[in-house]
Amino acid sequence: MTRREWIATITAAPLLQAAPLPDAPAAPVSIAKCASYDEDITAKLATMFDQLGGLERLVRNKTVTVKLNMTGAPSQRVRGMAPALTHYTHPKLVGAAAYLMGRAGAKRVNFVESAWATAGPLEDVMLDAGWNVRSLHSAFTGVEFENTNALGKGKRYSRLKVPENPYMYPAYDLNHAYEDTDVFVSMAKLKNHATCGVTLSLKNCFGTIPASIYGDNAGVDEPNESPASGRSAVGHEGRRQPSKSAPQELHFGANHDPGYRVPHIVADVVAARPIHLAIIDGVESIAGGEGPWNRGIRVVKPGLLIAGLNPVSTDAVSMAVMGYNPRATRGTAPFQTCDNTLLLAEGHGVGSTDLKRIEVRGVAIEQALYRYDS
Repeated sequence: MTRREWIATITAAPLLQAAPLPDAPAAPVSIAKCASYDEDITAKLATMFDQLGGLERLVRNKTVTVKLNMTGAPSQRVRGMAPALTHYTHPKLVGAAAYLMGRAGAKRVNFVESAWATAGPLEDVMLDAGWNVRSLHSAFTGVEFENTNALGKGKRYSRLKVPENPYMYPAYDLNHAYEDTDVFVSMAKLKNHATCGVTLSLKNCFGTIPASIYGDNAGVDEPNESPASGRSAVGHEGRRQPSKSAPQELHFGANHDPGYRVPHIVADVVAARPIHLAIIDGVESIAGGEGPWNRGIRVVKPGLLIAGLNPVSTDAVSMAVMGYNPRATRGTAPFQTCDNTLLLAEGHGVGSTDLKRIEVRGVAIEQALYRYDS
């Protein structure tokens, strides 16, 4: 089967599932080839933003919050490699985005992440990962950083409600940074996920929920502002409720399957906290899982950057580039043991998974194809 024939196959009507929602929004997606982080990533990203209609209209005179993907502790490494070459967003992409947003007139750009098992400064985690934080600060005078794993720099948590028919929780209590912003960006990595099949711009937002409330050692009545664990007990397995200060799970005890729970939570979160711009780092990454703790992961070099104005559409194109059908159902690669987060988000009306409705600009999908299961 040729690449073009394969694209025609995955865009055909999928079997044994409902048709795509015709009223779910779709937006253009840009793909660029970038073989190395030594290339001019700023220029490539600028071209991609122009292909999406220009960055200025999105960020001028606005506060921009960018959720990075820095999953796991910086000490956890694949074959001793720097995390940014495998499972972290690369700092060169971060710096390029900050510079371009500043040039486009952004008032400030706040880079955030819920750092693994700590409420300490995000800059410390970046330094431990080998990032040049000073260089990131110099990219734009309005650059800020915040660890959203707890209360952080805010005085209160922000309660963001799921608009209609929530799957897991009626609302989520998040760090203030996710509400105190005009533009929200998900900057993810092009990789698989052991629990969710893929982790792209949507799954990246699972990391917005603070461990102080949703962590294994979260407080029972109030948040624990010194979280030292992940979110397995609450998020993945449903063995306990979050802190009572936050809205409780709607059907606690009904389902303990991580492959059901995490995708449904992610779909809820992205409906409650809409993503305005998705940027996916596929220059260098890993396949077979999301981090060094997964068995059988492989280092891959797709040599790609992907960006779009709708996260579901962007992730759909990214999945196609990875060699997957974005409308695949549970039991089908890469969702062998989990529900499809993209379809769940589409069910919330977040965006369309229908490749026939998504205009791809820059490099075509068949030219960017890099099979993750090969």
